[in-house]
Amino acid sequence: MTVSDGVSYTEEYAASHGRFSLIPAVYVVLRRGDEVLLQLRRGTGYFDEHWACGAAGHVEQGESLLTAAVRETREELGVDVDPATLTTLTVMHRTGGVRGRARAIEERLDVFFSATAWVGEPRPLEDKAAELGWFPLDALPEPVVPHELAVLDAMRRGTLAPITPYGF
Repeated sequence: MTVSDGVSYTEEYAASHGRFSLIPAVYVVLRRGDEVLLQLRRGTGYFDEHWACGAAGHVEQGESLLTAAVRETREELGVDVDPATLTTLTVMHRTGGVRGRARAIEERLDVFFSATAWVGEPRPLEDKAAELGWFPLDALPEPVVPHELAVLDAMRRGTLAPITPYGF
């Protein structure tokens, strides 16, 4: 990896400081008044038959968080959002592992954004979404992917923090 001053980290440096992998993902919560757009997951192998944020996905190598959020919203819902209008809701540091023994693939950094303006009509474009629906925050369908539900519940209560640890 190269740092901004042009110095490269060597494999020896990385080995002596320990290796840690963190998988970044973005979530875009489309909002219409007090309603949020959710998708019903199906055929993915990950929380199938659970409701989830309308658009979400991994940040690709060399891609910024905002670019990933715009791309995922376009790919999954067919709508365009202006990155300047996205509001950061929270950054979730999440693990699915047992405390102190999580595998690298279980360490996640999820950035949740909100969008209240977009161009186009949201529609499911990928096979992983069986359907889309608008739901009031105080009447969400069941079940919702647990870590996403934690964010949506905190939004509803007005207690969403800038940083949200989950699973620690």
